[in-house]
Amino acid sequence: MTKADLVDEIADRTGLTKKDVAETVDEFLNAVGRALVAGKHIEIRGFGTFKVRTRKERMARNPKNPDQPVHVPERRVPVFKVSRQLKEKVAQT
Repeated sequence: MTKADLVDEIADRTGLTKKDVAETVDEFLNAVGRALVAGKHIEIRGFGTFKVRTRKERMARNPKNPDQPVHVPERRVPVFKVSRQLKEKVAQT
């Protein structure tokens, strides 16, 4: 499902215009992005949690030359954890 499909479905179910729904969806996604950049934790009950985690630095292997180690620096990555309720809904189908 794409963002456009999501906008179409919400517009059909609510009777709102696609333009209004698209603006709302865009603003929601932007708000989530801004919160993650700021290092905040976002919890949507019944859906899941968005967080930022720090991956430790490590030594990896170069796929072109497996004998040559490559240093991968520490970095922050966004993660999503599905709620128990949503896992159960998906498992029932």
